[in-house]
Amino acid sequence: MIGLAVSVALLAWVLHRINLHEVWQYARAANAWLLLATVTMATATFPVRAIRWRLILRDIDGHRFPLLPLWHATAVGFMANNLLPARAGEVARAYVVTRQLPVRFTTALASIGVERVFDGLVMLGLMAVAAPSFPANALVGGRSFAAVATTGALVFGAILFLALLVVHRPAPWLSLFDRMARRLLPVGAAARVMHAAEGIVAGLTVLKSPTRFAGVVGWSLVLWLKNAAAFAICFRAFGLDVPLEAALLLQGIIGFGVAVPSTPGFVGVFEAATLLTLRLYGVDASLAVSYALTYHVTTFIPITLLGFWSLSRLHLGLGDLSAARNAA
Repeated sequence: MIGLAVSVALLAWVLHRINLHEVWQYARAANAWLLLATVTMATATFPVRAIRWRLILRDIDGHRFPLLPLWHATAVGFMANNLLPARAGEVARAYVVTRQLPVRFTTALASIGVERVFDGLVMLGLMAVAAPSFPANALVGGRSFAAVATTGALVFGAILFLALLVVHRPAPWLSLFDRMARRLLPVGAAARVMHAAEGIVAGLTVLKSPTRFAGVVGWSLVLWLKNAAAFAICFRAFGLDVPLEAALLLQGIIGFGVAVPSTPGFVGVFEAATLLTLRLYGVDASLAVSYALTYHVTTFIPITLLGFWSLSRLHLGLGDLSAARNAA
């Protein structure tokens, strides 16, 4: 309900004083071939996610899993984010992969958490590199985006450092956690919590291998540069006279904006973040909203259809994903 309220409020703000006829005319005038290229580039980021996940998630002996089950889980997870509330896609993704591969649910979920840390670091790093070219009025709370990106990078870096400490010396940390759980929880609950903690530590093992660590960083750069390229191609589809660096700024604002509670598919949040960003470059509000709605709708469809196809291949339904989310 909170997410719905936030989405409705943001959509009302986005559409306030917007000429809907102009929004439609701008969308009709957009270059169809460049829009097709935009959708293709945006959809191509999802296979990269599956490849990167294969580096992070391994079996109990450290062997790689086959790529196809990881792709099915990735497609279903992002489809679920588009259709189910409360960011159910992360849980659905972990659930689907455990249905196909011998891996703990908590281990799969922890590996997704590792992905999110790398996503945050890479997005912030790209923003920090491009920050000198951002508009002078691009401020957050009176601070430049470069300063905000640096602060965010330090936060994600601290999380990564803590994860490195845990994964390189898991025994003391698990022992401390075990003592705390036994003091605070009933015996049965403490045992379940410890089982989950061991699975989480197993999901962090990628951090112990310099080669895999470097691979995850490399694929994360590929992922977010491709994603930014999709925004940049769409700029050209709409004839927007903005620099390429604007794609990195837009990507970063949307990337962290979707953390705000909203409806499935981040409706309202995506449009508000895009409008705020493009207004910094002097883009007309109706044109900015047309860009946001067109990009959101057209890139929403392919991964949702791919997710349904994967779901059908696995003989699962949306009800199974909702039940998995509730159980988690």
